[in-house]
Amino acid sequence: MKKNLPALAVIGAAILWSLDGYIRQNLFALPSFLIISLEHVIGAIIFFPLLIKGWAEIYTLSQRGWISVLWISICGGVLGTFFYTKALSYVEYIDLSVVVLLQKLQPFFAIALAAVILREKITKRFFILAVTAVVGGYLITFGNNPIANWNDKTIIAALLALLAAFSWGSSTVLGKHALNQISFMTITALRLTITAAITLFIIISNSQYELITEMSFTNWSYIILIVISSGSIALFIYYYGLNHLPASHVTIYELFWPLSAVTIDWFIYERVMTAYQFIGAIILLTSIILLSNENTTD
Repeated sequence: MKKNLPALAVIGAAILWSLDGYIRQNLFALPSFLIISLEHVIGAIIFFPLLIKGWAEIYTLSQRGWISVLWISICGGVLGTFFYTKALSYVEYIDLSVVVLLQKLQPFFAIALAAVILREKITKRFFILAVTAVVGGYLITFGNNPIANWNDKTIIAALLALLAAFSWGSSTVLGKHALNQISFMTITALRLTITAAITLFIIISNSQYELITEMSFTNWSYIILIVISSGSIALFIYYYGLNHLPASHVTIYELFWPLSAVTIDWFIYERVMTAYQFIGAIILLTSIILLSNENTTD
């Protein structure tokens, strides 16, 4: 059980992320950067004690270590979340499955970068399992609904989702690089703090901060819900898993997100899984089980 705990942590984070679209859709009236800023500021405050505790580690970070931390803070924290939130707005927070496209292509970005930057060995067996898992994830999300049926807004949403895929895929790899120098607790606190500072500067620069006084109790409730579920808490347990697993494997475990999303969709909206989605679920789960049997711990 202890051996599988890192993998379970990543899968747990993926399940929490699958809730994100359903929570975030309740904040459609607020600007994207305002949402991103508030969730990171609150998260940074919660994890501030860990930042203080890990100050000695931060002080000894190398130049390359800082580049990795800044990359995951800007690309993973700011740009990735912005592209994702903006993509949701283009489909009016309804056709969430289109935006989850990013989960199908993120592994390819992460695996390629892991091989180049981290020099992780990508075996033929792993590559086959990765491609199979992505196919399973695609079937779960889209079923037999062809991409040709997408309208202009959906296409824009998909392109934004692809940008998010690269931002988050590269952040997985650079996050693993940073974890070679600092603990997963410190990197969580440091990323939240840097992202909070950047986004806070952005909303102050364009006067979006003035909208904070107009936010309702319900708005604040959903922001806090994001922080304690799909936001800071999910990030914390995700970095725990990434600390013990190769980045290329972690990105495949993240594909549990669409399976969880479909399950939630069935529970909330009573949308029954189609035959294609059921086949996709079997393919994805089989790929993940076979992958977990490999020697993945550092």
